[in-house]
Amino acid sequence: MFNNIGTTEVLIMVLLLIIIFGGNKVNDIARGLGEATKEIKKAKKEVENTKDELKKEPVVTDSTSRPSLKKKKSHLKKVKK
Repeated sequence: MFNNIGTTEVLIMVLLLIIIFGGNKVNDIARGLGEATKEIKKAKKEVENTKDELKKEPVVTDSTSRPSLKKKKSHLKKVKK
């Protein structure tokens, strides 16, 4: 969508932002965008690290650590017709 935006167009948009919002407000907006980008990168890195940790965890195949798959009859009720 924005593949063909050149330097001139970016400068025109920045000048319009400065005219519309004023210099101080543009600084605040740019700072907020920078912090948001930083937080997104941090979250992405945390997700990747968690994903890598989960891949490294060994798969437990011991039958004693798995819950029993047998159905207990105490919680099953028969319906009489």
